[in-house]
Amino acid sequence: MQHPVTGNTLHAPTVTSLMGQIADIGRDRLRGGYTRPVYSTAELDLRGWFTEQAAARQLSVEQDGNGALWAWWDLPSGIRADAVATGSHLDSVPGGGAFDGPLGVASALVAVDILRSRNLERTRPLVLAVFPEEEGSRFGVACLGSRLLTGAIDRNKALNLRDPDGNTFAEIAAHNGLDARRIGADPALLGQLGAFVELHVEQGLGLGELQHPVAVGGSILGHGRWKLSMAGQGNHAGTTLMRDRRDPMVAAGRTIAAVQQIARAQDNARATVGRLHPVPGGTNVIASRVDFWLDVRHPDDAVTAAVVQDIHRAAQLIAAEEGCGFEFSQESLSPTVGFDARLSGQLGASLGDAPVLDTGAGHDAGVLAGHVPSAMLFVRNPSGISHSPEEYVEDADAERGALALADALQGLLG
Repeated sequence: MQHPVTGNTLHAPTVTSLMGQIADIGRDRLRGGYTRPVYSTAELDLRGWFTEQAAARQLSVEQDGNGALWAWWDLPSGIRADAVATGSHLDSVPGGGAFDGPLGVASALVAVDILRSRNLERTRPLVLAVFPEEEGSRFGVACLGSRLLTGAIDRNKALNLRDPDGNTFAEIAAHNGLDARRIGADPALLGQLGAFVELHVEQGLGLGELQHPVAVGGSILGHGRWKLSMAGQGNHAGTTLMRDRRDPMVAAGRTIAAVQQIARAQDNARATVGRLHPVPGGTNVIASRVDFWLDVRHPDDAVTAAVVQDIHRAAQLIAAEEGCGFEFSQESLSPTVGFDARLSGQLGASLGDAPVLDTGAGHDAGVLAGHVPSAMLFVRNPSGISHSPEEYVEDADAERGALALADALQGLLG
């Protein structure tokens, strides 16, 4: 295939080659994998890479008030209405895999190349989107960019979010050139979008078991994040007898064990504590406070709420038994999302025999779904592992995914 930008028939970019270009950005030498929090040097380098790639394809790149990047393939008229959008994110969890987010961005770029090579006569503009802070690994709220765009989070709450170093989102956004007055819901931009299709690596074993490279997304499980804090008495590890302790680490540990028991009692529930922060954090110091974060997911939002309530009650009881104070607060909550049936049906028709898969992972497409007809494509991950260095996509499947995305977009654009 002749590359539509360079005309070079030997070196037309592939998803694999594009992913190779960013393979050294944000490598985590301690954890393994990649650590690319929003507005870190690594994530900013990836933004620069995307901007260069989009410009090479004669796309017009703009940054919205919330820091999302939009690369427009305009119609000759220049009218941006009823646009088809695709894309994903470039930030990562700490020590995450190579494909979560960037696969969707690289596939979108290659899909543009494929569509150009077909001399497609479009009736709608296409725009490639890169949303910031999808993982919520820096400020604690997943899909922050798309939540701000749609008004799903209060702008003042967002501006006052803090990262682990105590910096507010307002401070970091300003440092990176954003105007606080423009942060928040953007109905004008949202109104330009007529559909959103997000390609993403599958984060489970569904396609591996089905032996199929690509699936259409069915729904996203409802999920949320809560912060728990146990407060005790900080003291010396060597001089404080066990009977005299009010140790919040013990209370936190017992609560974490209770989380597993409560979740396992509900069919298809998932509950996780993956982050714990003791204060002050010394080896020979009894902590004075322990903060830890809870993630709960279930297809039925009522079950999610019941699981969280049971965990809350258990934690209160444990805190009292250990002589500790206890605080519990919600950081984010997203209901179960079903994707647009008509749009998903169009994607399914363009892909032939592709299966339909639900997912327990959150995505920007799930946030946009309440405002714009949205759908997803998943690309096979034979490891079934994600948010880990072991996350994986075969080269051939990555190219099949981009081709599937191009076919789906063609049906929408023409």
